[in-house]
Amino acid sequence: MSALPSNPPKAAVAPRRVARSLQKGQQTRAAILEAALGLASHMGLEGLSIGALADMIKMSKSGVFAHFGSREELQIAVVREYHAKFEEEVFFPAIREVRGLPRLRGLYERWVRRVSVEIDSGCIYISGAVEFDDRPGPVRDALVTMVQAWHGALFKAIVLAKEVGHLQEAADVEQILFELHGLILSLHHDARFMRSPGALQRAGVGFERIVQFYATQSGLKADAAAKKPEPAAGNKRS
Repeated sequence: MSALPSNPPKAAVAPRRVARSLQKGQQTRAAILEAALGLASHMGLEGLSIGALADMIKMSKSGVFAHFGSREELQIAVVREYHAKFEEEVFFPAIREVRGLPRLRGLYERWVRRVSVEIDSGCIYISGAVEFDDRPGPVRDALVTMVQAWHGALFKAIVLAKEVGHLQEAADVEQILFELHGLILSLHHDARFMRSPGALQRAGVGFERIVQFYATQSGLKADAAAKKPEPAAGNKRS
C-alpha cells in the first residue's frame, strides 16, 4: 500500500483558505460592529460615520467600507446588532418565566435593568427615535421594525396574562403596553438627562401600581409566588 501524500492536493487546500478568509472577514466585521455599537450608544446613530469609526479602531476607511458599503448600511447593521443584544439580555431569559404576570414582570424588570446599565451610554431605540422620528428612510424603517418587534413581544405577554386569568378580562392590552413603555421613557429621561436620584425606584413603584390596578387575585398570587426573595440583611454584600 502506498503512503499517503505528505501535502494535501491544491484542490483541497483552496477551500480551506477560502473558509479561513471568510472566518477572518466575519471576525473583523463583528469587531467593527461592536465598536460601532459603542460609538453610536454615546454619540447617536447620526454621530456614526465610517471615518470616525476607522479612526477609533485604527483601521483604514477603505477597510471599514469593505464591510459596510455606506454609512446608512453601517447604521442599519448597528440597529440590528443592538436589537440582537437586547433580545439576548431581555427577551430570551424572560420568556422562560411562567406565562402570565411572572413573565410580564420578567420582561419589564430586565428591560429596566438594561436601561439602568445604559444610563452612562444611551439607548439606541430612544435616541434613534429622536434622531429619525421625522426622517423617512431605511434607518428609520429598521428602528421602527425593531421597536415593533419588542412591542409585539410585550403585547403577547400581556395577552397571555389575560388568557391565564392573571389580568382582568376588561384590561386594555394596548393601554398596559403604553403605560409600561411610558415608565421606561420616564426612567431614561430622569436617570440619564436629569440625573434624578431614585428614578429606578420610581419605575419599580410604577410597575407595581399597574399590577395592582389590572391584576386579578389569582394573578397577584402567581406574581407573589414567582418573585425572587430578597437576600437577608446579614447576607448582603457590603
